[in-house]
Amino acid sequence: MICMESSEVKTSKYEIVNFEAGSKEPRLKQCIFCAETIQADAVKCRFCGEFINTEKARKLQRAAERKDDKQQQDDDILFAGRPSLLGLFGAAVKGSIVLAFAVMIARLPVENYAATLIEKFSDTLLSDNQYYAIIGYKKIVSLGLAMLVVLWFLFRVVKLKMTYYEVTSDRVEHSRGIFDRKVDNLDMFRVIDLKLRRSLLDCIVGIGQVTLITTDKTDPKFTFEKIRHCRGLYNVIKKASLEADQKQGVIHVE
Repeated sequence: MICMESSEVKTSKYEIVNFEAGSKEPRLKQCIFCAETIQADAVKCRFCGEFINTEKARKLQRAAERKDDKQQQDDDILFAGRPSLLGLFGAAVKGSIVLAFAVMIARLPVENYAATLIEKFSDTLLSDNQYYAIIGYKKIVSLGLAMLVVLWFLFRVVKLKMTYYEVTSDRVEHSRGIFDRKVDNLDMFRVIDLKLRRSLLDCIVGIGQVTLITTDKTDPKFTFEKIRHCRGLYNVIKKASLEADQKQGVIHVE
């Protein structure tokens, strides 16, 4: 008496195939509608009554495969994020000082000072037209300076938020740009050293900068700017680069 062993192989989320010893024909699979196990050659599920060979079933199958692929890609991502807005704290302080200067210009009686100086050095009085012209120039200068500061800061914010980092076990992807988007890829096995830098202000607001020293000819130094949880990113890249070196059989010689 010969006992035939059977083994079960899971080929996808929605298909379970059983093989008998000496046979390569699938016997069972999962219904795409109810996930019950049915015969592989069945055209209609005996549990939910749905037909398996319809266009509706094929669309569901393709959607499920795309979902599985996306889930697999998400599982492969070790880090994904953008620079923190807290990195603009220093720029915000500088902008606030310039704004305060613009407000000071608007509130100072510049026209009175100008009238006093003209009267003192030329012995002439400032006409009404000249007086109101100085007031108008003062408003234009203060308003223009304030608008320039606001636009400059908004540009810094947009530029920062348009920067995106993604780290997988194989590579680092960097996309940036406002009107002209650029995407660069860096193979993980090219990383030969990495550094973590945090200034006093960075430590206070909880951000940092991670710099990679690589063998890439076009971009030998790659920097993650103003990243939250920078220590975790440092550890992730350090581990991934070592694993990539072992996988590729790369030995870095200094």
